[in-house]
Amino acid sequence: MSTAAAHPLADARERLDAIDRQLLELLQARNRIIGEVIAAKIERQLPIFDAEREDAKIARFRTEAAERDLDPDWAEDFLRMVMSSSRARQSRGRFPRPDGRSRCVLLVGGAGAMGALYRRMLERSGHQVRVLDRDDWTRAEALAADIDLAIVSVPIEGTPEVIRRLAPHLPAQAVLADFTSTKRGVLECMLDAHPGPVLSLHPMHGPDAGTLGRQLMLYCDGRDAAAGAWFIEQCRLWGMRTASIAADTHDRVMNQIQGLRHFSTLLHGAFLRHSGLRPDDLLQYSSPVYRMEMAMTARMFAQDPRLYADIVLADAERRQLLLEYLQRQQDFARMVADNDREGFVREFRQIAVFFGDYAERARRESAYLIDRLSERFA
Repeated sequence: MSTAAAHPLADARERLDAIDRQLLELLQARNRIIGEVIAAKIERQLPIFDAEREDAKIARFRTEAAERDLDPDWAEDFLRMVMSSSRARQSRGRFPRPDGRSRCVLLVGGAGAMGALYRRMLERSGHQVRVLDRDDWTRAEALAADIDLAIVSVPIEGTPEVIRRLAPHLPAQAVLADFTSTKRGVLECMLDAHPGPVLSLHPMHGPDAGTLGRQLMLYCDGRDAAAGAWFIEQCRLWGMRTASIAADTHDRVMNQIQGLRHFSTLLHGAFLRHSGLRPDDLLQYSSPVYRMEMAMTARMFAQDPRLYADIVLADAERRQLLLEYLQRQQDFARMVADNDREGFVREFRQIAVFFGDYAERARRESAYLIDRLSERFA
């Protein structure tokens, strides 16, 4: 008798292995059906991502899991991973386009990472894409001829100059757009430089996004919103979420979401650098929640520092906010220096009131993320 056969769990393990193989075969069969779905969506000009159907499917799956004495949360996680894989597979193929029409799009800075991502998506949707990069300005007039849309995707500090340089070459009916993370000044610049349609865009994701499904595209209408509506619809057909926002509101929100957040991360990383401990020294003994915090800090430093300098130091308003943030840190520094425990508790309670019910929701959501991170990487 073999050692494997003699093991008391041998039979059960063989049956489990057989079930696991069946799961893989079922997933393979599901992928074949996804191929049929993709073809039908392209033919009928339907979005790749259908939020209502996914939500309904998840709710039904949770109910059916509970009926089988399975954990509904686990079942939802499993289904979401399967659907995410399906969206990623769809993103490698063709996409439908609004009203079936093929447009001509000029990507200024299209050789960059974000420009390259949207070039792929536009081409997979059947649009003609031209690229104007730093060495192509002698051909700017030819590249801009008869285009429907120009998207400026260059570093923030150079965006106004590029807009002014590009605008004289644009057809009157062409939509001028941008991909910057500040809106008010750039939008004013585009409106001043180009008499035709203007649309300001902000993709809320990085260029390494595996799929645009569920990603968010913010947009500010500038002039003649109807002319650029097809691109917003194209984003929805890619499976993106879209949201209209006023330029002033956008910049005020992004000062916090991007400027302050990235600046705080910079300070955390700088302090760790001077601590005398290496990342591995910390991670070796860290809890899952600290590991997640370290990951969120360290991931920024695997990217282009010039990009983050542009975001953090974007304009005077954002820089003033960061100075106010540093001043607030001085208030806390005095609290620490004075060993002011009562002041600490008072500040803590006031901040808790500010976050309100969201604090408890955030605790539950972060606990979920921590559990998954621990399961995957511990």
